[in-house]
Amino acid sequence: MKGLLLVQTKSYFSHMKTSTLLFSLLFSSLTAVQAQSVPANVGPVPSKAQLAWQQMEYYMFIHFGPNTFTDKEWGHGDEDPKVFNPSALDARQWARTARAAGMKGIIITAKHHDGFCLWPSAYSKHTVRESAWKNGKGDVLAELSAACKEYGLKFGVYLSPWDRNHPDYGTERYNQVFVNQLTEVHTKYGDVFEQWFDGANGEGPNGKRQVYDWTLFNGTVYKYHPNAIIFSDGGPGCRWIGNENGIAGATNWSTINRSEVFPGKGGLEHYLNEGVETGADWVPGEADVSIRPGWFFSPSTNDKVKTLSHLLDIYYGSVGRNANLLLNVPVDRRGRIHANDSTRLMELRRVLDQTFKSNLAIDAVATTGGKTVAAVVDGKKETSWQAATAQNAVIELSFKKPVTFNRFQIQEDIVRGQRVKAFKVEVLEAGAYKELASETTIGYKRILRLPMTTASKMRVIILDAKAAAIINEIQLFKAPEVLEDAVIKRDKNGALVISSPSVDPVLHYTLDGSEPTVKSPKYTAPVPFVQGGIVKAKAFVGGGAKGGNTITMNFDVAPVKWSIHYADSSARNQGPERAIDGDPSTVWSTIMAPGAKGYPHEIQVNLGEVLDLKGFSYLPRTNQNASGTFVDYAFYVSEDGKSWGEPVAKGSFANIVNSPVKQELRFGKTVKAQYIRLVALRAAYEQQHWTSIAELGVITK
Repeated sequence: MKGLLLVQTKSYFSHMKTSTLLFSLLFSSLTAVQAQSVPANVGPVPSKAQLAWQQMEYYMFIHFGPNTFTDKEWGHGDEDPKVFNPSALDARQWARTARAAGMKGIIITAKHHDGFCLWPSAYSKHTVRESAWKNGKGDVLAELSAACKEYGLKFGVYLSPWDRNHPDYGTERYNQVFVNQLTEVHTKYGDVFEQWFDGANGEGPNGKRQVYDWTLFNGTVYKYHPNAIIFSDGGPGCRWIGNENGIAGATNWSTINRSEVFPGKGGLEHYLNEGVETGADWVPGEADVSIRPGWFFSPSTNDKVKTLSHLLDIYYGSVGRNANLLLNVPVDRRGRIHANDSTRLMELRRVLDQTFKSNLAIDAVATTGGKTVAAVVDGKKETSWQAATAQNAVIELSFKKPVTFNRFQIQEDIVRGQRVKAFKVEVLEAGAYKELASETTIGYKRILRLPMTTASKMRVIILDAKAAAIINEIQLFKAPEVLEDAVIKRDKNGALVISSPSVDPVLHYTLDGSEPTVKSPKYTAPVPFVQGGIVKAKAFVGGGAKGGNTITMNFDVAPVKWSIHYADSSARNQGPERAIDGDPSTVWSTIMAPGAKGYPHEIQVNLGEVLDLKGFSYLPRTNQNASGTFVDYAFYVSEDGKSWGEPVAKGSFANIVNSPVKQELRFGKTVKAQYIRLVALRAAYEQQHWTSIAELGVITK
């Protein structure tokens, strides 16, 4: 195996007391060698601003506005602006929390789809100026930008071009209105590190859609902040990662072809998730996800904050896969980050600090072809090495004493382009190398979660690359064991099943809303829970010395007596009974064959008894790219299964494709029914003529 050429610059002459001539000769010789060793770029490379952005890695998203107070994800723009009235808004608390969590910046929803502006825009009558907050004298952006500056955080903004309130939306005048609002934000509140756009483009108050002028929008941002990173489906600064789960592709190239993408273009989820190896443009991925089920605060999700284990999965699936993590932490109705959210953020910070505190590879001897290459384990980003070949380049790490690790981190020098297409990690056991992992891309940073491993010698093999790989660092860490939280499920017959992936957990639960302790009932077998209610459970280890997070589930009446009264024809093995079997992993789907009946589709259920209904719930399919998910619906009730009358609820599910969480719709009044009928009126994707439902439920409590 050929050796690897070290690409680094170090001064060895600072304390030399030799003659001026000798110094000059040696320095000239070294400079000549280094000039020859600087590698050429391969493909697109990041700008200076993009590189600085990538090094931020992790920052906060804040969704805040009228939706916070109306309990909606997408407001309609017709809400009274006076509903926005936080009782104790404290942007400094947001910034303190973000910094304590290890985040490097905050991006806020300065204007969401409802058109409400968190600053007193001169180009809208739907702003904080018209709100009850501070008698119309407040400015959220001013307070947050000042707080970010105080706490050393970068400040970013999200302005939705969709405006469901502005009367000019859908006309030629609106694009200039939006540019005027962008100008306000980018000239009044200091530096903006990222401008967040999405492609949402629905109808405005006049029933028309807008033709967005993205060239004009982007140009306005760059006019005032030329180094701002512009986010959208296709960048140009960074791109959406193709989902709102916070998970980048296991293969993740920082390059795409921008000519093939525009904001709002559908069907690009996989494309954006993995990028394009031969892409012509450097547009790295940003993974956005909310710490709660929804993007805006809702009191009903105070006990639904993502678990520590889930957040760790997200971190390793984003930062650990060559993407930045934008974690949404919605501000509550006081105008503060809720204690449940901040507590979880601190738990995450604590575990990450413990994990990456000590680099176990710093004392390793790294060699290739018998030659030492110190740069790969010196802990310095400024140094790197370059392989002599693009395929099967081997780096060996040897340790004086065995090291125990379960995290492997490797970084490319992306200044010269992203090169590595495949690599693997092996450890020496009993005289032979054993494979620990085999992966594809690296990029800025790749972190692998490995089984706990003890070794005195290991190696990394760059199996394939677009050109000779240039690597900054290889590092090893030992992450602490994390107690996995309890998992609560209920089957069709109303039996509760509680579990935990932890090793030998003891599970305790309550059914009265109280906090589980080691004195609470111990889970040993399924628990009957037909009528529903609040279930809380917690996993304990070490004889109860350590407990996980309290997990809460709120169940309604179980579908024990339910049966299908009628359903549009469905494909084999995807029958309608799957929609009421209590198992979210099974799905009812109508026939997908070409030429089959298009929308609307419907399903009717016999509840087996007359119930007082306050609403219904719909859980969409959460895999297969939301296949069959529908947006518009109508819901009917009947006591005899024949007379349905007018729908008791009719509307649209907001953001259901990107956020396929359980939808709960409450009626304006309680109704009696033995039969329910859900009609799907419009598909989330126009090209899909079928409907799917993971679970259909009713609300009686």
